Amino acid sequence: MPVSSHIEQFHGLPVFDFVQAVEEGEGAAVTLPEPASVAWKFGLDFESEESFAERWQQFIDTVDTERVSAVVIGQWFADDPGGFDEGLAAIVGAACRLPALRALFVGDITYEESEISWLELCDVTPLLTAFPELARLVVRGGDGLELKPVRHEALTALRFEAGGLPASVVRAVAGCELPALERLEFWLGVDEYGGDAALDDLTPFLDGSRFPALRHLGLQNSEFQDEIAAAVAHAPVVARLESLGLSMGVLTDEGAGALLEGQPLTHLRALDLHHHYLTGEMQERLRQALPGVEIDLSGAGRPDDRRRYVAVAE
Repeated sequence: MPVSSHIEQFHGLPVFDFVQAVEEGEGAAVTLPEPASVAWKFGLDFESEESFAERWQQFIDTVDTERVSAVVIGQWFADDPGGFDEGLAAIVGAACRLPALRALFVGDITYEESEISWLELCDVTPLLTAFPELARLVVRGGDGLELKPVRHEALTALRFEAGGLPASVVRAVAGCELPALERLEFWLGVDEYGGDAALDDLTPFLDGSRFPALRHLGLQNSEFQDEIAAAVAHAPVVARLESLGLSMGVLTDEGAGALLEGQPLTHLRALDLHHHYLTGEMQERLRQALPGVEIDLSGAGRPDDRRRYVAVAE
């Protein structure tokens, strides 16, 4: 299940592609939406003659960015995937022009533009330090991705999407002080593409000692999804969650059975298990045991399949 489509909404706003609108205008005056009414998508076209910095400056000079609350970054490269260093520098350099920015998505890129494992990231810590009022951050891609532990008072939602998420990033998040964080999601991925996190790296998120405001936890897209499920079954943090994501991985009856044999999950509003390898019998057991919980059991694989895959790898 590669990433096959661009997001259409972000931070509760429809996504508007600034570069596409300007290019379709062919140099004529373009009617743009009100700055606060959309999430502004920004990225380069294939074989673009302009650099990311040049296009970004055009955006900064054209739009009343002091009223922009959400930005979506697409391709920061024009042909072969290149590093995000230049793009990050341009974004951080314009922080003073974006005082209302509350949501940032880095990497709204489909597999037709670049496989997720080819996306070259960098140290994204400056995005948090430059935007102290940022409430939501999504980063797609794991190659070269780095993060340093920081304190951020405003961040309420953090998601890392990768076919292989470095364990160092998982550990850095565990070392952050994020008192307002309500939603945390990791696409852990596979070792072949740099996903080297182990179950021990997830312990800080399960024991309830971090992030007092956490209400949703997603530990997803993992080859050791059964082990994660077994750990979650007895994790102190679960009692205060409203929703839980264990989707996109190679979850089998073993992991689902461990969930059912552990602490009660009936308080959850939603349990996301989509893309799994559960038998029909186990799926029915889950429905019967959690009648008031919205359970996503879509994307079932064959339980007897010896070759099981996470949803997003390459």
